Amino acid sequence: MKIIISPAKKLSDKCTERDFNFSKIKFEKKAESLVNMLKGYKVSDLSKLMSISENLSEINSNRFKNWRIPFNGNSDYAVFMFQGDVYKGLDVESLSDSEINYAQDNLRILSGLYGILKPLDRILPYRLEMGTKLKTDYGKNLYDYWGDSINDFLISEISSSEKLVNLASDEYSKAVKLNKFENNVITPKFLDEKNGKLKMISFYAKKARGLMARHIIQTKAQTVEDLYSFNLEGYNYSEGNSTDDCPTFVRVH
Repeated sequence: MKIIISPAKKLSDKCTERDFNFSKIKFEKKAESLVNMLKGYKVSDLSKLMSISENLSEINSNRFKNWRIPFNGNSDYAVFMFQGDVYKGLDVESLSDSEINYAQDNLRILSGLYGILKPLDRILPYRLEMGTKLKTDYGKNLYDYWGDSINDFLISEISSSEKLVNLASDEYSKAVKLNKFENNVITPKFLDEKNGKLKMISFYAKKARGLMARHIIQTKAQTVEDLYSFNLEGYNYSEGNSTDDCPTFVRVH
């Protein structure tokens, strides 16, 4: 099974003390081209483009200006740098070395700047969401910029009988063109039940995606049925709310 997840806006302000061999990002030149373009933006223009405050815009402007190849300084493994809700669920710091090496082979992180990342790819801190309407020579936004690059890379990594578990947000999974994977995509859904009503609550669902990624890594899940045993933080498989390509997990409050 291969797993895709979204990146996070929140980043760690310190590098992990864990020691692994860095892997190299696949689309280094395409990332560099984006950075060179963004270096030319004024702070105020960057703020408008990314819909962020002037303060955050200044931080990210400096990040782009200080972005250099080869990476050094405050670079870190991608999976340790991201700190959002999904990554709280994944809790990579508590995974064993062998589990992280398994994740290196099977987990992929989608990225507006880097395209797609392996967990141990060396990256510099950044913020650039996939939905950003950044005009390039390829089109009007980052979906146009990345085109089939991300999709083709994933297809090259997945065997014809292997499943792709989509734990990414709609914003990021759109960059993958999931329809090209025929019937091999599984998109788990996470719902919370309160007073007899089922709801998808964004904060909980994001963390649950990370928990599911953790479950797959720790159990080395190979089939859809292997996902059904997922029961972290009170979630349980709900057959009645599931379809073949959308196993659903419910937590009762």
